[in-house]
Amino acid sequence: MSTALKLSGKRILFASVPADGHFNPLSGLAIHLKEQGNDVRWYTSAVFSKKLETYGIPHYRYVKALNLNVDNMEELFPARKTFTDMIQKLNFDLVEVFARRSEEYYEDMKDIYASFPFDIVIADSMFSAIPFIRHKMNIPVISIGIIPLAAESKDLAPYGLALPPAANEEQRAQYAKMREDGTNILFKEAVDVYDEILTRNGVPHTRGMLFDILIREASLHLQIGSPGFEYERSDMGGNVRFIGALYPPDSTAHRTEWFDERLNKYKTALLVTQGTVDKSMDKLLEPTLAAFKDTDILVIATTSGARTEELRQKYAADNIIVEDYISFGEVMPHVDVYVTNGGYGGTLLGIQHKLPIVAAGIHEGKSEICARVGYFNLGVNLATETPTPDQLRESVQQVLRDATYAQQVSRLSDEIGEYDAHNLCVQYIQELLN
Repeated sequence: MSTALKLSGKRILFASVPADGHFNPLSGLAIHLKEQGNDVRWYTSAVFSKKLETYGIPHYRYVKALNLNVDNMEELFPARKTFTDMIQKLNFDLVEVFARRSEEYYEDMKDIYASFPFDIVIADSMFSAIPFIRHKMNIPVISIGIIPLAAESKDLAPYGLALPPAANEEQRAQYAKMREDGTNILFKEAVDVYDEILTRNGVPHTRGMLFDILIREASLHLQIGSPGFEYERSDMGGNVRFIGALYPPDSTAHRTEWFDERLNKYKTALLVTQGTVDKSMDKLLEPTLAAFKDTDILVIATTSGARTEELRQKYAADNIIVEDYISFGEVMPHVDVYVTNGGYGGTLLGIQHKLPIVAAGIHEGKSEICARVGYFNLGVNLATETPTPDQLRESVQQVLRDATYAQQVSRLSDEIGEYDAHNLCVQYIQELLN
C-alpha cells in the first residue's frame, strides 16, 4: 500500500453537470480533500443542495446558468423526447445540454471567484466550461473522466458509435472517414455551435467534438477506471492518467446493513437497475422481473423511487424483491449477476465485486460502456435499450454457465484495485499546483 499523501490549505472548487452520474463519482474525492484540510466548495444545480449540506460542503448554485437537471430536461426541451435515433439525440444533447451552457457556467464561475479565489477546479469531464477556466481564468483545471475515455484516436471510430478498435489498416481508414463525417456531417451542428462559442470568447482550441476538446484542453484528465477497461490507443493524450475507481461516500459504506432472509433461500441471485436518469421501468427492469418471476433465481430490483409499489404488486412473487434504493456496496456481495443499463459507476462497482454483467443501454453514452462489457468478455452486451424477457433469461444463464466472464471480471477487478484513487488524485493536484 502506498504512503498516503496529504494536501491542505488549498481552495478547491468542484464543478459538475447536473446529473447523478456526473456528481456522485466526484463526491467521495471532495469529502477526502475537505477532510485533509482544504476549503472545498461545489458549483452545480440546486438539486444537489441536500447532499452537499450533508457532506458539509458549501454550495454555489447555478445563477446565470440554466437550471437544467435530469427531472426537468424534457420540460425545458420538449423536442428531446421525440428522438429515437441515438445520433440525433446525442447531437441534440451536445448542443443544448453541454455546448450552450458553457458561457453560462463561465459567467457564474467568474462571480464565484470574486469572493472565493479558488486555486484549482476539479470538474466532471463533460463540464463544458473547462477550456474557459484554463485559458480565460488561467486556473488549472482537472477533468475527471466519468465515462469511458472519450478522446478521439486514429485507432477508434468516433466516440458514441460503440464500435470496437480497428483491427487492420482498412478498418482504420474506415474509422478515419467516420470521424471526418462525424465532425462535418453527423455532428456538424454540435461541432459548429461549440466552435463558434469558443472562438467568439477567444478560447484556444482545435475544432472538433466537444468531449474530445474538453479532455484535450484540461490541465490534466484523470480517467476513472484502468487500462484494462479501455481500448488500446497508439496516440493516447499526454495529459491522461488512470486513477482506478472513484465512488460516492455511501456506495461502499455499510451505514445500515441491508439483508433479506431470502438471500439464504436462493442459491443464485441477480441485481437489476434501470439507473437514475431513465425512469422508464418497462425498458429493462420490468422485462427482467417478467423473465425470472417464480423461478429459482432471486431478483433484487432497485427503482430509484419510480413505481416501486406498483411493481411490487405486479410482480408479486417470493423470488422478487423491489426496493426504491439499496446501497450497491451492501447488496452486490450477495448476488451473482448484475443486470444494468450501463451506468459507468454501477458498472465499475459490479466489476469491483467481480460480478459478470448483462448490459442493455444505448443513450446518454451508455452504448460505449456496454460495448466495452462485451468486448472485454465481462458479460453480455445486448446492444439495445429494450431487451425481451427471453433475451435477458438467456443472457443471464450464459454468464452463469460460462466461467470466462467471471474470470475476466475478476482479473479486471484486481487490476482496478491496484489503484489508490484518492492518493493518486492528491498527487496530481500537488503536481499541478507546484
